[in-house]
Amino acid sequence: MEEIQNFYSSIDSDMLKKIYYCMIKEKNGSGIIPIIISSGPWLFFLFSKQLQDFLFKDGSLLWVVFVLIYISILAISVFLHFHEKSWAFVHIEIIQEILHERKEMSEKL
Repeated sequence: MEEIQNFYSSIDSDMLKKIYYCMIKEKNGSGIIPIIISSGPWLFFLFSKQLQDFLFKDGSLLWVVFVLIYISILAISVFLHFHEKSWAFVHIEIIQEILHERKEMSEKL
């Protein structure tokens, strides 16, 4: 955390504000992972007949492998999304603190 604080302290306030806005965007989930999570099921729905024919043909257990892979990818995506969201929140807090301190310093002068 200290390394992150030192890095942000070395950046001028205008650039820090731009980084702050980027972090707000990241925290609000404007990234690619929510799009993938929400569009995946629609893609499977579009090809559901072909997918069912392929997964269930001749009593195959291929559907088990498909379900395990799909759930694993979904779980990893959700984990990564919230992990990135929490790191964005940490960066936002650090940036806000630095900007607030700079504002107080400029008002005292």
